[in-house]
Amino acid sequence: MENRPARAAAIHGMAGFGRSSLSVVIPTLSAMGVQVCPIPTAVLSTHTGGLGDVEYRDLTDYIRPCVEHYKRLGLDFEAIYSGFLSNPAQADEVKAFIAAYPDALAIVDPVMGDHGRPYSTRTPELCEKICELVQCANVITPNPTEAYMLLREPYRHEPLVRQKLKSMLVRLSELGPSHVVITGVEMVSGECANVGYDRTRNAFWCVPYDYVPTAYPGTGDIFASVLTGAMITGDSFPMAMSRATAFVELAIKITFSYGSDTRYGVMLEKCLGWLTQREIVKNYQLL
Repeated sequence: MENRPARAAAIHGMAGFGRSSLSVVIPTLSAMGVQVCPIPTAVLSTHTGGLGDVEYRDLTDYIRPCVEHYKRLGLDFEAIYSGFLSNPAQADEVKAFIAAYPDALAIVDPVMGDHGRPYSTRTPELCEKICELVQCANVITPNPTEAYMLLREPYRHEPLVRQKLKSMLVRLSELGPSHVVITGVEMVSGECANVGYDRTRNAFWCVPYDYVPTAYPGTGDIFASVLTGAMITGDSFPMAMSRATAFVELAIKITFSYGSDTRYGVMLEKCLGWLTQREIVKNYQLL
């Protein structure tokens, strides 16, 4: 690699208010020393989680010319990282972007739903295309709802035993990605954890975290961003999982302590400094 920071192409939506998508992806990765090249899939006045009627502009026709320009410039990327997609055609655009940079780590956050339901902007056609897109990824970061959707199984709201989690992780990996993280898992032991599988080592990992009785938009975007930044700047997979878990837990706890409107997302500005310290993280264990 030439003398420059690690570089990530971030293919996400841009919500102007609410601390989600590119508005958290850019500062999070930048704080980790990663140069972010944002490729917006759509521009939104706010995120779509309860802030009224959203002003929304689709940018599907921007993505392909953007990658062609980058290829003409001879730019290289250590990561191609996708999140919120605006319509089914964008999944094919992301696949073309990944194919154009075969040496880059391809991270797909399959943004489709949560709490057992698809998001309001997710159509069956879009979800089907995202299921196809994960086949091109090296790393995916579904929550439990999205994991069941990718496995084409009905959602089950129940604590999960380790053997069930291992089965789900392996089957998700069989779709294509070598590394899988399921975020926000409630385990039968009573713990909450993020769990992962590294097919290259046949290793299963678990990173517990403290449960806070609330939910904020954008935390999945932040988790996947820290995971991406950590993996392309030298962390092992379980270390990257641990770093991402610790940072999201910190951001949630700080925000919860202030009692701010949950629709406004986490107070990212108050905790970004933690990412610059490159603290050694080791709160991981074998699953």
